[in-house]
Amino acid sequence: MKSEPSTYAWQDLVRDRKTAWDGVRNFEARNNLRAMKKGDLVLFYHSGAAKAVVGVGKVVRAAYPDASAPGEDWSCVDIAPVRALAEPVSLDRMHNEAKLSGFALLKRPRLSVVPASVAEYERILQLGKTKL
Repeated sequence: MKSEPSTYAWQDLVRDRKTAWDGVRNFEARNNLRAMKKGDLVLFYHSGAAKAVVGVGKVVRAAYPDASAPGEDWSCVDIAPVRALAEPVSLDRMHNEAKLSGFALLKRPRLSVVPASVAEYERILQLGKTKL
């Protein structure tokens, strides 16, 4: 899940303890939200100038209608923080990792919500020197 730090940063999620991930207005990203299940772990990515995975969150409520788009077919999920990465994993670092060559974040950089395989998720945690 991607967010500009100036809009909603990892530190905001930690402070709030939970948030609705709403405002997604791309069908592919919306479908990725809808595929999430309660308990799924998510990588929190700072876009913009930061360009790095900075934390791990957890889906605490599966997809439901996005109240910020009444009468429209958009969805949101609720997420909570799990742990900050010990070291952020920069976009440049991910681009230089052969094990991440197929990662949707690198292939579909305009999407705010992309899937990650278990292998991609585990490699990012390794690069971020983080164990859960």
